[in-house]
Amino acid sequence: MYVWVQAFHVIAVICWFAALFYLPRLFVYHAMAEDEISNERFKVMERKLYRGIATPSMVATLVLGGVMAWTAWDYFSRAGWFHTKMLLVLALVIYHHMCLYHMKKFRDDANNRSHVYFRWFNEVPVIMLVGIVILVVVKPF
Repeated sequence: MYVWVQAFHVIAVICWFAALFYLPRLFVYHAMAEDEISNERFKVMERKLYRGIATPSMVATLVLGGVMAWTAWDYFSRAGWFHTKMLLVLALVIYHHMCLYHMKKFRDDANNRSHVYFRWFNEVPVIMLVGIVILVVVKPF
């Protein structure tokens, strides 16, 4: 059963990261939009991506990861790499909620950030992904 939980955890992680890569990219284009039709279209796309893919994938990732950690807690509680990974996952959850904050600003037509800010903001999950994968695969400590 553990391998099935692990497989669905990896699938959920991939879906979550896909959404976290694409949502800030939508913010880039939304910040550059100058007409009302584009502005409204981006609002719909962002809302559907966040609610329909990003958040359910995050929840599935956390639940399935929690199940895996619980079933082998003796090992994970002593693994330094796991604790560091959990800090990165916590940072990723915070990033996820920062996306919600920005999405609400766009929804309310109150965004005051430039497309350049969102281009940099878009790089954060890449850095987190690199760190998490290295920690899980290499287990450096």
